[in-house]
Amino acid sequence: MRPFPIRPRPLLLLALALCCACQRSATQSAEVPFPYQEADIAGLQARMAAGELDSVTLTDAYLRRIAELDRSGPTLRAVTELNPAARREAAQRDAERRAGHVRGPLHGMPVLLKDNIAATPMHNTAGSLALKGFRPGRDAFLVQRLRQAGAVILGKTNLSEWANFRSTRASSGWSAVGGQTRNPYALERNPCGSSAGSAVAVAANFAVVAIGTETDGSITCPAAINGIVGLKPTVGLVSRDGIIPISFSQDTAGPMTRSVADAALLLGAIAGRDEADPATAAMPGRAVYDYSARLRTDALRGARIGLLRSPLSERPEIGPVLAQAVAALREAGAIVVETELPTEGQWEQDELTVLLHEFKAGLPRHLQQWQAPVTTLAGLIAFNREHAAQEMPFFGQELFEQAEAAGELNDPAYISARNNARRLAGPEGIDAALRADQLDALIAPTTGVAWRTTHGEGDDYPGGSYGAAAVAGYPSLSVPMGHADGLPLGLLFMGTAWSEPRLLELGYAYEQLTRARKPPTFASGKP
Repeated sequence: MRPFPIRPRPLLLLALALCCACQRSATQSAEVPFPYQEADIAGLQARMAAGELDSVTLTDAYLRRIAELDRSGPTLRAVTELNPAARREAAQRDAERRAGHVRGPLHGMPVLLKDNIAATPMHNTAGSLALKGFRPGRDAFLVQRLRQAGAVILGKTNLSEWANFRSTRASSGWSAVGGQTRNPYALERNPCGSSAGSAVAVAANFAVVAIGTETDGSITCPAAINGIVGLKPTVGLVSRDGIIPISFSQDTAGPMTRSVADAALLLGAIAGRDEADPATAAMPGRAVYDYSARLRTDALRGARIGLLRSPLSERPEIGPVLAQAVAALREAGAIVVETELPTEGQWEQDELTVLLHEFKAGLPRHLQQWQAPVTTLAGLIAFNREHAAQEMPFFGQELFEQAEAAGELNDPAYISARNNARRLAGPEGIDAALRADQLDALIAPTTGVAWRTTHGEGDDYPGGSYGAAAVAGYPSLSVPMGHADGLPLGLLFMGTAWSEPRLLELGYAYEQLTRARKPPTFASGKP
């Protein structure tokens, strides 16, 4: 593996004050168990309600753990920036609790955000040095909702630069701002992307929960690779206001958590209509929904689930784990039938056309609206060329250049591609498969096991099952399925538009039955 040049990043004084032993090794850190290892929202809230814990104590503990394991020790590089106001926010939530005002289940819970989501007073960089000094003047809509729900914004997480839409040979989890995020299960392995930092941070217990974003696989792939739960919502369920965009047809933010129950609670906090994002106007029913109320352990009884035929299922490291998952579903009373997407893969070329056109139109508009230091795609291309040693040491910017050369949104080729892609992936893909066998959901392995990170060679990507839901704008939920040689595998649940309640209850029942998640060991030298 080509050695990676570690770029120094300034630590906030807050973290330095909290960590008096930041240079101790991962082995030394492991000698003292983390008191909130694998803690979930319900358990932490119960301790706070009993007076055994407060938000300041919890926030301090996560800040210490980040200092010990992210900035030193195994050096995961999952967190790019800490919120200097985090401790003050936690103290305010504690004061409210003492006064008898608890805003909800997220009250006092530390949350990490992917570094393409605006949150004051922090930067919003998309991993690019071109935006390193960019501090948005207000919060993204979903961050406003998190604060209203009582969450403590702990900091920002690393990502594949520009959400993995700069080069066809990018290494997932690498950005010029944050360096290479490392897989906590095997440090030489890749964390997948683009929400690499959010996934690794949750897996490593750096926060209670985190927010990622997805255009195609950027929540679900790193969730599976890092042994956590990742939910990509229906496009329009969560506002994209304040999120650096790729595609308004496919972009969405979503929960990344250690449990399905926490994903349901987090989704309930961030979902809602927003005038700044017209896609949210399509949301059916109530703007606020209690997803956690749908969770029950017997949800699989009588459920009809379609197992998608996939090359991933034939892999020797995946097949036995998938077989165990299917057996568990059947033992719980589910009817599992083999099925297929009648249009599998037929949307791929159209999807690229859509992404290139929408990126060219949407990114400059966002940068101008939010008063970023660089406001055009041409300007970003020029910046990267001028700072090639820092920005392009391993891969180039072919996708940027292709997008700059793409047509406008009135281009007939774009309009045709957008209509074709959505139709083939949605109504004629997922919906057709569900309808053919009267299914509640489709399942497949989310992706393969983590590959070795090799800068300059791109990702040794094993393939994924999330493309149809991404292109259709439909929801998908990755839940831990098991392990192959100690590396996590995920099981993907997919449904039609707005089917999050059903997917969550099916995923929850499966999770409670199998308990497949295991915390990482920060091992090196995995074969």
